[in-house]
Amino acid sequence: MSPNQKTILITGVSRGLGRAMTEEFIRLGHTVLGCGRSEKEIAQLQKQFPPPNVFATIDVSSDEQVAAWAKRALKSHAAPDLLLNNAGLINRNAPLWQVGAPEFSDVIDVNIKGVANIIRQFVPEMLKRGSGVIVNFSSGWGRSTAAEVAPYCATKWAIEGLTLALAQELPPGMAAVPLNPGIINTDMLRSCFGGSALGYPTAEEWAKIAVPFLLKLGPANNGRPLTVPVRGAND
Repeated sequence: MSPNQKTILITGVSRGLGRAMTEEFIRLGHTVLGCGRSEKEIAQLQKQFPPPNVFATIDVSSDEQVAAWAKRALKSHAAPDLLLNNAGLINRNAPLWQVGAPEFSDVIDVNIKGVANIIRQFVPEMLKRGSGVIVNFSSGWGRSTAAEVAPYCATKWAIEGLTLALAQELPPGMAAVPLNPGIINTDMLRSCFGGSALGYPTAEEWAKIAVPFLLKLGPANNGRPLTVPVRGAND
């Protein structure tokens, strides 16, 4: 691998932003270690993008599954240069008191515990090398709020705080960044915006801007809440 080629770890690669980022990073010559919950989509990705790219079917909310994946991945690949905690769930639109306990737990488990599980299992190897950037995907709703998405807002506000605290724990040469990806026309956005989601860039359009932006992140960005510079299609 040339010095300009990086190993990128991405969670939630089955669809949406994760899938779009995977395709763009690989197109630019980087290696992707990716995971998602859809066995069918993961198998398709592995067929489309053979080794050194490696994809695994795991649930990031399970520390045991993440640990097993990390053990396999770190045996065949170096620690990631760029770790992207992208996997996430959103609750169905509803007032908080109408969100059932199982649904609330699912959102918490993936959006917060999943991020911590990935960090727990992969970051120690990045620390040994003394370099690498950890990007935890937040949201505009991690810095503001909206009705009927209270569980999701709670997780993204938590990600902002978790990431800024992590940034204080990292040694010089590394970085942790909470990232607002912007508003993108994905399944998640359509679930809460409905038809108005069509007024925003697609995941593929977004990735053309987001991937180069992510590749430029470094130690100088540690602890800085950032936003991908993508505007709505109707702006």
